[in-house]
Amino acid sequence: MPINSFENYPMSWKPSIDKMKKPIYIELARQLERDILEGTLLPGTKLPPQRELADFLDLNLSTISKAFKVCELKGLLSASVGSGTFVSYDAVSNAYLLEDIKPIHLIEMGATLPDNDSFEPLMLQLKRMVQEADYEKWFGYGRSGESHWQKDAAIKLIRRGGFKTTVDHILFANGGQNAIAATLASLCKPGDRIGVDEHTYPGLKTVAAMLSVQIVPIKSIHYEMSPTSFEDACKNDNIKGIYLIPDYHNPTTTIMSVENRKQIAEIAKKYNQFVIEDASYHLLHEKPLPAVASFAPEQVIYIASLSKSLAPGLRLAYVAVPSQYKESISKALYNLNITVSPLLAELTARMIVSNQFENLIDRHREQNIRRNRLLNQYLSDYTCLGDETGIFRWLLLPRKITGAQFEMLAAQNGVQLYGAERFAVGNSNPDRAVRISVCAPNSLEELERGLRIIKDLLDNLN
Repeated sequence: MPINSFENYPMSWKPSIDKMKKPIYIELARQLERDILEGTLLPGTKLPPQRELADFLDLNLSTISKAFKVCELKGLLSASVGSGTFVSYDAVSNAYLLEDIKPIHLIEMGATLPDNDSFEPLMLQLKRMVQEADYEKWFGYGRSGESHWQKDAAIKLIRRGGFKTTVDHILFANGGQNAIAATLASLCKPGDRIGVDEHTYPGLKTVAAMLSVQIVPIKSIHYEMSPTSFEDACKNDNIKGIYLIPDYHNPTTTIMSVENRKQIAEIAKKYNQFVIEDASYHLLHEKPLPAVASFAPEQVIYIASLSKSLAPGLRLAYVAVPSQYKESISKALYNLNITVSPLLAELTARMIVSNQFENLIDRHREQNIRRNRLLNQYLSDYTCLGDETGIFRWLLLPRKITGAQFEMLAAQNGVQLYGAERFAVGNSNPDRAVRISVCAPNSLEELERGLRIIKDLLDNLN
């Protein structure tokens, strides 16, 4: 059908391509990407049905399908059965939350950092280590056979987070992000699909995009992943697994109910789905809830990173891996890392077995409570979700302003926040919200200055 038959037809996208450039599907994909990045196609736009677009361009349906697939793998599009294909809300957002250099004159309230109470005890332990006669071994390659007692330390910390496992399931990674990357690289092929919350950790999004793994938003009820929607995705969306943050969900702060944990575990077992349980924030609980892994240990890859609960410079994560996945994830970690730092592995293990980590967690929790109470005092007139023991909050914005707009407004006034668009997945409609990190400012005084600016901005919107 010739193009001019569609002159007055209401299509959301009417591309014009040079059919002399081959392959045509690549040229069409480039045009689609350009139109998204330049703002011709806005986030949330529903694209024309593929058959309709094929008629408009006088091309084969398979050419349209391949072009859409190229853009879908880049995270630019999100498709769902029965709903169509949409421009992803996060297509043009910056998913990297930590800048190379901290913006000058901005109060940092974006990055999820614990307070710095942990630095002194870690420094004292480190000084003792480097004064030992055989200190040279901390600067060589580690050997997996030498780390048995360190794995015992891992078991102790993981049990403190709500999951009991054994040393034969433990692997070491260079932080939670590294563990997520190794898990996806070993369990997924390009084009595979995994389910996530409608707002999720941006690091998961960047890793998935790098590996050409598609992420599928699974509907939530009160910010908790719906077990019913998870089961629907297992049946209809051809997913291989899911990624979860059950405690202090990033960014929405939700703590998943024990009943939902059980149901999701049962569904994972029923459909043989792998579950990546990101336990970055489990230790913030005084009395942790049972991990999802405790209900489906044969399906769940449990990642206990230390950067959020102890210190961000401890680039170490303990990974409890089911037997069926252990060999492949172990190989992926080796290929990515060769080994983890013996220095950090030893330092962390000593902090755990000596029980100093409990003191650090208690000190962090006290600081978190103090800072959250200050936030509650300043933002009492607004809806700010989250527990007072958490290190960040989810501020729901008044009136019509979006998270991205408020992020820009706050930056112009000296505060770094992160809007909901950074966390939104696919065609999920982002909340009008921002994430506020209460522990990132260097002091209570700096936090108070930031909160005062945020309150003034909110008051001026009303």
